[in-house]
Amino acid sequence: MTRCRCVLIVGILASLFVACGQPADRPRRQEEERPKIGLLMDTLEEERWQRDRDLILERAKEARADVLVESAERDDDRQLAQAQSMLEQGVQALVVVPHSADAAGRIVEVARARGVPVIAYDRLIRNAGVDLYISYDNRKVGEMQAQYLRNRAPEGNYILIGGAKTDHNAVLIREGQRAALEDAVKRGAIRIVADPFTPDWRADAAAELTEAALKKAGNKVAAIVASNDNTAAGAIAVLEKHGLAGKVLVSGQDANLDAVRRIVQGTQTMTVYKPLRSLARLAAHSAVQMAQGHTVEGTSTIDDGKQQVQALLLNPIIVDKGLVDQVIIGDKFHTREDVYGAGGGK
Repeated sequence: MTRCRCVLIVGILASLFVACGQPADRPRRQEEERPKIGLLMDTLEEERWQRDRDLILERAKEARADVLVESAERDDDRQLAQAQSMLEQGVQALVVVPHSADAAGRIVEVARARGVPVIAYDRLIRNAGVDLYISYDNRKVGEMQAQYLRNRAPEGNYILIGGAKTDHNAVLIREGQRAALEDAVKRGAIRIVADPFTPDWRADAAAELTEAALKKAGNKVAAIVASNDNTAAGAIAVLEKHGLAGKVLVSGQDANLDAVRRIVQGTQTMTVYKPLRSLARLAAHSAVQMAQGHTVEGTSTIDDGKQQVQALLLNPIIVDKGLVDQVIIGDKFHTREDVYGAGGGK
């Protein structure tokens, strides 16, 4: 599995080098200067996004690039102001984790007015024609989550706990979940009793939505398709309160440490692991290339609602209890001690 992932990344990086030609309108000495990149984060409150930031900074440092980092903490206007400030400070490329897929289009507009390319990182910016979108295949994430639970619970009541509706990833994930369950729903084998989206992917909001859905189903639920580990945490907290934790299947995404611990303990069924190092290195590499005036082409395109944009989409990986050691610990995403405790699970 590890070898396959390495081959994939090497292939993508090779295509990037082939796609990057000499800039036509910038002097060659530009490549000798330190590129200046702007990294706009939606939030740094969550473990996952702290990792992304650190990995991008690590790769940028290797490439001798300077990076300005700001976090909007889920505020669209603040994120726009941060982008404008970075542009005033002379950044030559922007990497954006948008809070809102639609509102972030304003960031692309102000950047384009200054001739600064924009990379949408992990979350698509809609209707804006970004220069590059780098992420994992989010529709596939949703398919993996729902299909995994369906294989183990082919009948019964299902609850779908989505992410933030302002995040286009949440929409794509839901499309994948629905596609994986569609024929079983049509046959009546599976009944979706609730399918809300969760404001800002918050665990407390997911808990409230799960509580309401459980009540509606009379506590008779076979599976909860939670779109990420945060929403899974909220759902599982409610299941624990009702004595249902470990009895109801629950999906997740991101392989957060608390989620991996829940998986080995048996209260969360699976998570979808997206190796962040691969994603972050691609983003940093692409941003440096763009800052130096190169064009970076994707390996595919994606519809942003208005046009097709260049995209680099990596493949996610399913992780359950049987794969924690091989994938999560083997990839050094978490240590054995962190997952299992001082005894290391032995």
